[in-house]
Amino acid sequence: PFDRSPLDGYALRSADTAGASQDHPAVLAVVDTLYAGDQAKTPVGPGQAVRIMTGAMLPPGCDCVVAQEHTDRGSPVAVYTPLSPGQNYVYQGEDYRAGTRLLPAGARLDAAALGVLASAGIAQVPVRRRPRVGLLTTGDEVVAPGAPLPPGKIYSANQTLLAARLTELGYRVQTAHRGDDPTAVAEAMRELLADCDALITTGGVSVGDKDIFHQALPLLGAERVFWRVRVKPGTPAMFSTYQGKPILSLSGNPFAAAATFELLARPLLAALAEEPHLLPRQMEGVLDTPFPKASPTRRFLRGRYGEGHVTLPEGHSSGQLASMVECDCLVELPTGSPPAEAGQAVQVWLL
Repeated sequence: PFDRSPLDGYALRSADTAGASQDHPAVLAVVDTLYAGDQAKTPVGPGQAVRIMTGAMLPPGCDCVVAQEHTDRGSPVAVYTPLSPGQNYVYQGEDYRAGTRLLPAGARLDAAALGVLASAGIAQVPVRRRPRVGLLTTGDEVVAPGAPLPPGKIYSANQTLLAARLTELGYRVQTAHRGDDPTAVAEAMRELLADCDALITTGGVSVGDKDIFHQALPLLGAERVFWRVRVKPGTPAMFSTYQGKPILSLSGNPFAAAATFELLARPLLAALAEEPHLLPRQMEGVLDTPFPKASPTRRFLRGRYGEGHVTLPEGHSSGQLASMVECDCLVELPTGSPPAEAGQAVQVWLL
């Protein structure tokens, strides 16, 4: 908001330092001292200087600042170097000027953005809150981690996996689990959507006897928008709306749920929050590991990306989770691709 000094030294007129050197210094009368926070009142006239500290307001009449290292720091002060107009001079409005747009609408308030707002004296701005996300896992066959595991049952990984992923992305998440009862699932969806802005579900979306979302969503009164996508894994994904709120129903297979979360849920949530930086970044990489299967449908594989190259772990079944550990990307193989060979270029979705 004012012209200021970028260093400790002396504010003066550059014309008074013409020809100054160690042997023939310019000697100037020191008429005032200014510290950061002081108001500059004493003007600098010919043959004068003002002792000044870093960040202090520059006094009227000066056009430069000499660093104290180039003086004898005396009073009067001997200046050992010539200066030019504007040297060591920070002009008012250097960072931004009146009328400048500091942040565009939709900007994320990270540390830099908050610092800029504070520097302009802005204590509050209108913000859009991130969506609250409900997460409903389903299935009679799953048991909560930590409980005894009866024969024929498996531990529930999807709730932990997706709740953790939502938390990593900065969303508040509310979870629930229900068995394969359409009425109970419909009621759980209603309860979650009462408090949440969007709902993600897993399981029950294929064509088996217990794929109960075909019954639960009508019981809720939701409108189905689409069912099935041309992608592997996660083909049975379903999208519905209830009272204007989105419901994304994903496969119950853990990797299928994880992959379609990145491909479908992340764009959905980024759009709701108006935070495009939440979308996965896409780039091209070189595949170092072959993949033996053809891809009649667009396929996504888990992978590890580094320095432009991608390696694939062993194990790509949609029910496998262990091979996801340390993976940081999805590798896209287009529809109709033959088996992938090492050395070929692939599209990479960074997670």
